[in-house]
Amino acid sequence: MRHQLTFPCEGATLAATLDEAPGTTGLLIVSGGNEIRSGAHRGMATLAQRIAEAGHPVFRFDRRGIGDSEGENTGYTSSAPDIAAAIAAFRRAATHLTRIIAFGNCDAASALLLHQPLALDALLLANPWTYESDDSEETDEPALPPAAAIRARYLSRLTDPKSLLRLLKGEIDVKKLARGLSALRRRAAPAAPDSLPARLNAALASLPCPATILLATGDRTAQAFVENCTPGAVPVERLDSTSHSFAGDDAEWLAERIRRALNAL
Repeated sequence: MRHQLTFPCEGATLAATLDEAPGTTGLLIVSGGNEIRSGAHRGMATLAQRIAEAGHPVFRFDRRGIGDSEGENTGYTSSAPDIAAAIAAFRRAATHLTRIIAFGNCDAASALLLHQPLALDALLLANPWTYESDDSEETDEPALPPAAAIRARYLSRLTDPKSLLRLLKGEIDVKKLARGLSALRRRAAPAAPDSLPARLNAALASLPCPATILLATGDRTAQAFVENCTPGAVPVERLDSTSHSFAGDDAEWLAERIRRALNAL
């Protein structure tokens, strides 16, 4: 059964949803970008229902200034109090809980990394956000793809018979192609110590709880994470998909990874 509830966070009242289930390991879903707790096309609401039907309670919430919650929206980098308050509210609402796993996609994954330590037992981090940009644009794809995406595009074209035929016919500018391939061989400059990728790398290296990174390999945000960050000992699971939010058929792949993590604790 799904319940609507509220909880306090630094003087603001936040809206939340609890999908009840008897399991003692629960899932906290942290929304990415400026999405409300139901997620893109109600994806997170559907995910919560799937996980609850598998026996695990699920808690979703709108951070301050988003959706039905009061307060000012100051972005994911300031969401530590919101997440901490949501964890406490989850435990109050589901008193039988002994463990909580948190799932976040995009900047919600980055928030879960940056705001550690939190009272959580494990993390599932999907397509973590690594771009230094305004929070209001974080659910959009960046204007320019990362080098990994460009590299994949070149490889696809060079192995495509139609592209090779165009090359043989002289329809492709060979000098331009050579310059592009040459540029891709250049190493990117090391990230500044205070940059978002550097901070995420530091967080990944000092996590106080187990974590798993989930990547849709065709998603630009995931490609940028691979290019900019080093997971180290944190395991990475990959899905051959371009869906940033694991929509459509990809939703079951995501749900299965979450169920597996919940059952492993």
